[in-house]
Amino acid sequence: MNKKLLGIFFSIILLLPISALAEIKIGYVVVEKVLKEAPQTTVSNKKLEKEFKSRTDGLQKKVKAIQKQEKDYKKNSVTMSESERQKAQKKMQNAKIDIQRIERELREDIDIRRREEIGKLQQQINKSIESLAKKEKYDLILYQGVAYASKGVDITNDLIKALDESK
Repeated sequence: MNKKLLGIFFSIILLLPISALAEIKIGYVVVEKVLKEAPQTTVSNKKLEKEFKSRTDGLQKKVKAIQKQEKDYKKNSVTMSESERQKAQKKMQNAKIDIQRIERELREDIDIRRREEIGKLQQQINKSIESLAKKEKYDLILYQGVAYASKGVDITNDLIKALDESK
């Protein structure tokens, strides 16, 4: 009889956490999707494009100029003296090195600014997650380090809508 009571007691204790978990509301957010589809991302991309347009255009002009120099060199190299050919080759080589340097610096500057913009967006995402959690009464919302999440707990689209409203 004591064994039966002990078995019932342990069964009740084991079932208590399961029933408590049934009351917890959990959500999951796919961060990559939010970063791609949030309206703030489009605004941020346009801002970065505008900010770096003059430098990008300047780089494109330099690339076209070196391409023209190469074309002219190929066309005129037959009639050039050896010293003129070497001088022209050295000039083109220096121009290519300069273009590569400018391109690398531009890429680094764009990456730095993009990370800054993503940081701002992540702050907005965190605020929107907190707001959505309070509004919809979520107990737990996960967005990183999850091995699997079913569609039933995926609230990514709700978060994107909330970000759209907060824009």
